[in-house]
Amino acid sequence: MEQKENTVFVGNKPVMNYVLAVVTQFNNGANQVAIKARGKAISRAVDTAEIALNRFLEGVAKKEILTSTEIIDTDSGKTNVSSIEIILVNTK
Repeated sequence: MEQKENTVFVGNKPVMNYVLAVVTQFNNGANQVAIKARGKAISRAVDTAEIALNRFLEGVAKKEILTSTEIIDTDSGKTNVSSIEIILVNTK
């Protein structure tokens, strides 16, 4: 059976909303959780990962941090938007 990826997409809500989502996924038995964000939400994604790791999750570590640039169509043409994916993995 293929393992479905547990992903939390970070947007404009308060950081603790995303921290709760990450912690909940690990508590529900997820082996790894990806935190994804782009543009101005990147710093919120980093905060989410750090707060979850330092305050709430035992035995979870950062596995990988992926960065990329996505090209998005806007009204004024194409624009580049940075994106990040922080993958947390259960080490227990």
